[in-house]
Amino acid sequence: MRKTNLACLVAGLFTLLGLLNVSAQASEWRVKAAFELGYADLQEVSGITQSRRFDNVYWVHNDSGDSARIFAIDGSGAIVFPPFLKVHGQNAVPGKKPWKGHEIELAAHYDWEDITTDGNWLYIADTGNNGNARRDLGIYKIADFNPRAVEKTRTIDYLPVQYPDQTRFPAKRWHFDAEALFFDQDKLYLITKHRRAGRIDQFESGASLYRLDLTATPRPITLTKVDSSKTLFMVTGAELSPAGSTLAVLGARQLSLFPRPLQGDAWFQSRPLTLDLAAFKLGQVEAITWVDERRLWVTNESGAVFEVSPPAIGREAQ
Repeated sequence: MRKTNLACLVAGLFTLLGLLNVSAQASEWRVKAAFELGYADLQEVSGITQSRRFDNVYWVHNDSGDSARIFAIDGSGAIVFPPFLKVHGQNAVPGKKPWKGHEIELAAHYDWEDITTDGNWLYIADTGNNGNARRDLGIYKIADFNPRAVEKTRTIDYLPVQYPDQTRFPAKRWHFDAEALFFDQDKLYLITKHRRAGRIDQFESGASLYRLDLTATPRPITLTKVDSSKTLFMVTGAELSPAGSTLAVLGARQLSLFPRPLQGDAWFQSRPLTLDLAAFKLGQVEAITWVDERRLWVTNESGAVFEVSPPAIGREAQ
């Protein structure tokens, strides 16, 4: 047998073993209810990310229809705000008004769908595009500030974006609605959610991955399409693990964990580890973040937060 044929056989065996391993692990996921936000002003949570500058701080925001504001919560789900203000969190306190969140000046909330961080800055994706007709899509850049010391903030930069493959508004194919944003190696990435053309309430399988170079000019910035998937369905959130080794992609039906590509950024080309969400009755899931390398938080639009531990990571924790 030729060495090349032997090498191909060995590679094929390793691939088969890898697939069997993924299948064997499918029943080993751990999912549990973590907490309910239970806060009136967080009516439809659509984005969450963990601060890397401040311990025990997670940033969340509402979906479309809200004002330009974000909220901070801690690991128990309690609202975090400056203690010197005459406001209160989830529990009413006589003489104090409920906290209304950290206002973001010089920003508008049209359809915020996700939030992520590069360690120093927060990025908020105003990229919801249900009817595939928007021409004002963009991403806000703000400081990752101390929510216990700062009452409000303002936009540092606004990154208007456009898709390279959309020329009609609305598009001929309704594949230009992005609800998932993540950061990796000085670049931002958006993942799209697909609908049947002309039907906001009917979805199609598939997703596209676009890259945004933060140093790109001129503006609006034309995104670069780097990958696509035929199987991802109704993607609503994404986040890269703290070590940068695993991309979590949240969809309406399943959670997918993709290992980092050996080269480049075609994340969808490898076989993901997946969790079928149907059995867990999580509701309409909208956002995801990593707590650490072993755990993720998945939130639904009503503010319920679930802790998810993938099987491979779960065994390491034992």
